[in-house]
Amino acid sequence: MRALKDVKAAKAPTRRAFSERMKEYGSIDKDFVVFEADIGYSTYSYLFGEAHPERYFNMGIAEGNMVSAAAGMAAEGRKVVASSYGVFLTMRALESVRTYVCYPNLNVKFLSSHGGFTPAIDGVTHQATEDIANMTTLPNMKVICPADTISSRKLFDVAIETTGPVFIRLMRDPYFDLYEDKDSFHLGGSAVVREGKDITIVAYGDIVFEAVEAAAMLEKDGISAEVIDMYSIKPFDRKGLLGSIEQTGALLVVENHQKRNGLGYELSNFCIKHKPIPFDNLGLDDTFAESGDYFKLLEKYGLSKIHIAKAARQIVEKKG
Repeated sequence: MRALKDVKAAKAPTRRAFSERMKEYGSIDKDFVVFEADIGYSTYSYLFGEAHPERYFNMGIAEGNMVSAAAGMAAEGRKVVASSYGVFLTMRALESVRTYVCYPNLNVKFLSSHGGFTPAIDGVTHQATEDIANMTTLPNMKVICPADTISSRKLFDVAIETTGPVFIRLMRDPYFDLYEDKDSFHLGGSAVVREGKDITIVAYGDIVFEAVEAAAMLEKDGISAEVIDMYSIKPFDRKGLLGSIEQTGALLVVENHQKRNGLGYELSNFCIKHKPIPFDNLGLDDTFAESGDYFKLLEKYGLSKIHIAKAARQIVEKKG
């Protein structure tokens, strides 16, 4: 069992941790190349560029062209990373991702920074709150979302070792470090970061920390909440989820994303087919977020620990 008091404030955002591991991998695989769309200092992909300038390509503010060029390199047998903000990768470049990467199932990995409204002060134009819906819909695409620096580094390796395209959702700011070096990660996996018996709370990325704090609040009310970090979103951990909800009999999914067509929709469909139980999901409710302080946005759009705890209490009450 873990609790937020057991973790440390992160010194670096997941986007940097991922890019630092990417730079290290560049010394291992001499054919590995990285493409970026003129924001290398923001995604931290520039770290790879400084170490391996001959294999680093700035394609300018032309995300579709960047993805198409990355697909060309991958078609020659190389492993490739294409990096940008999530909102641009999953919207401006969506046709190129679909047709030139996913259709031929090429080894292009997407460093997608600024997931959800973690770029809160940058406003809606830079907030990727529909990215999970867009990417999980594409055949052959795998989707993962690390919550901290250690999982970011280790999930880079998972992405590189996975055949075909992988979308990695990363965050703008540092929050907390939850995992230890001994922890392992794999495609289709998840991690129980707090054990419980009354309700299962599933989250990923930044919302994992809000969920852990909500579970601590619920404990004071006599409610034991299990918190799962569903770091592998597609494919998700079907066996792990089923084992948890068979024990708790209730499920709450919380995500920094639109409620519609996010992980909550996927897991509700799974429950309907395999284990009908009291269920709810929290996310943006058919609305854009706005520019402002990240933690204030969590409160406004119902994703803070207070809102999570409230929703969990209501679900537990439905169990009778």
